[in-house]
Amino acid sequence: MTLSSPKGPLAEVASRFLPHFFRGRVVHGYGRGGKKLNCPTANLESSTVTSLPNDFPNGVYAGFARVEKTDLQPMVMSVGFNPHFGNEKKTLEVHILKEFNEDFYDKMVEAVALSFIRPLESYSSLAELINAIETDKSIARSTMTDGQKTEVEKHKFFSADA
Repeated sequence: MTLSSPKGPLAEVASRFLPHFFRGRVVHGYGRGGKKLNCPTANLESSTVTSLPNDFPNGVYAGFARVEKTDLQPMVMSVGFNPHFGNEKKTLEVHILKEFNEDFYDKMVEAVALSFIRPLESYSSLAELINAIETDKSIARSTMTDGQKTEVEKHKFFSADA
């Protein structure tokens, strides 16, 4: 799978880890995604975060995800310490680009990160952060194609019982 990615040293490093497949149970996060940012996220358990390679770059990625073996959907994810809010704990948060009526707490999410969008940053205002998140979502929607979805669905990670 070859995707165009942003240029730069961090994007280059990130590309060495992609595609990256992962799964984890959804836990409670800080409660900001849906309420403050118009971007509800599935925060994955800490064991999923600690299972990432040590030098996996923090940042925002695009890919595909599913909840409890449902259909794969495009997603955008954040991995890192979220410098805008000064988080001290590294998190992995997945935002599936489909509207859901329910929360996913204690459900299993399976996902693949396919492309690096940008590094995590601190913004001068919440409005700037929200604008960046909306841009991330737009990039993920436009770059995650049906062809890529079909290719990913065939991968043993998504076809194996876990």
